[in-house]
Amino acid sequence: MSLTRDRILDAAERLFAEEGFDATSIRSITESAGANLASVNYYFQSKDALIQAVFSRRLGPLNQRRLAMLAAVEESSGDGPPQVEGVLRALFEPPFRMSSTLHGKGRSFACLLGRVFAEPGDLFARIVEEQFGEIRQRFVAALRRALPELPDVELMWRVHFLIGTMAHTLTAIDHVPAISGGLCDPRDVDGMVERMIGFAAAGLRAPLPALSKGGLE
Repeated sequence: MSLTRDRILDAAERLFAEEGFDATSIRSITESAGANLASVNYYFQSKDALIQAVFSRRLGPLNQRRLAMLAAVEESSGDGPPQVEGVLRALFEPPFRMSSTLHGKGRSFACLLGRVFAEPGDLFARIVEEQFGEIRQRFVAALRRALPELPDVELMWRVHFLIGTMAHTLTAIDHVPAISGGLCDPRDVDGMVERMIGFAAAGLRAPLPALSKGGLE
């Protein structure tokens, strides 16, 4: 891969994470990358294509790791339902592990990964579908087998909530020490993942809510 292309992707990833997608201009990316506008046009053709390339570079290996971990959980369960905690570990651990192993770049992408779930617009809907479509299908199917007592509508609400927990933690990870008064250290990846698994597993196993047409009774 071209070094210039790598520099552009690195700069775009950092600036998108720090400033957001709309606020980041191609000019600021090229200046940070030490490149020119022609090189961005050559490699990516458009800002939308550049955004998609930023995600594909990291999410390809990340999601392959998730699927490999999920396959191991399913294989170990044999003919029985997969363990909820194992399924959650396969979903949660890779992005936070990546954040720690890539150092500053990983932290930028972790924040960026959280942003994509909150950004409006067709582009981000396409990114979510392209990058996470298979992940969603495989993990929802595994959780459905693990929690057969949950109605589909309840399962999908709970999946939505656990994705929100993960996305918020990724996006706001730098604020954890201040919010916790210094008690919580986001550098403790193992501890953070274990706590998130326990929190999400309890939510997935929670009793069904008593609902009426107007909401909770």
